[in-house]
Amino acid sequence: MGPVARRPVAWLAAIVLFVEAFGIVLLNWFLGLVVDKQEMSLAGLDPRAMSVGSWIAGGVFGLYLVLCGLVLLRTAITDRAPGGIGRIVLISAAVVHGLLGAFAISLVGWLAFVFMMVVLALIVLTLVAYEKAGGGTDGAQDDGGAATGPTGPTGPASSPEPTAG
Repeated sequence: MGPVARRPVAWLAAIVLFVEAFGIVLLNWFLGLVVDKQEMSLAGLDPRAMSVGSWIAGGVFGLYLVLCGLVLLRTAITDRAPGGIGRIVLISAAVVHGLLGAFAISLVGWLAFVFMMVVLALIVLTLVAYEKAGGGTDGAQDDGGAATGPTGPTGPASSPEPTAG
C-alpha cells in the first residue's frame, strides 16, 4: 500500500474505534441498568454488584478502545508508524477483535462478526502499511548473510584493498 492510501485507512480505523468505544460504553450501561432494574442475580451475586461491574467493565473497555483510537489518530495525523507501545496496543486490539469476532458468530450473529472482522482488517492494514521498509529491521542482512549498510557488503569504501594484476 502506498503512502497516499495509508493515511485514510488510519483515519477510518480511528473513527471506527471511537464509535465502537461509545457503543461499548452505551451497551454496558444499558446492560447494567437491566440487571439493576430486574434485580437479576448470577450464582447468588448481589444484583447491584453485577450492575456496577458491568458499568466499570464498559468504562474500562471503552477507555481501551479510545486509547487505540488515539494511537491511530496520531498515526494518521503525523503519517508515521506508531511507536513500540502504540504498536503493542494496536496488536492487542487486533487480537481482541479477532477473538470477539469468533465469539460473535455464535452469540450475536453474522453481522457482529463482519463488523469485528472489518475493524480487525483496518487495524492490521494500518500496522502493515506503516511497517518500516526492508522488513522492519535496521541492521538488515542481504541474501548472502553479509551485513549491508552505507559502505556496502565488503566493508568501508575508504580502505580499498590493492588488486594484483
